[in-house]
Amino acid sequence: MAVPKRRKSRSKRDMRRAQHDKVAAPTLVACPNCGEPFVPHRACASCGHYNGRSVKRGTATPSS
Repeated sequence: MAVPKRRKSRSKRDMRRAQHDKVAAPTLVACPNCGEPFVPHRACASCGHYNGRSVKRGTATPSS
């Protein structure tokens, strides 16, 4: 069984535990079709376009 050779300091222990509570804002890019922000590599929620094609029915009308 693995046993630690040295005791971890309070600082190192707390730095390790802090990673579980870290919350990052999602990356958003502008949709090339309608300009609304959307998550990369996903279809746009407002117009339904992905990779230059309409892949699902959106709520907004296409601008082209």
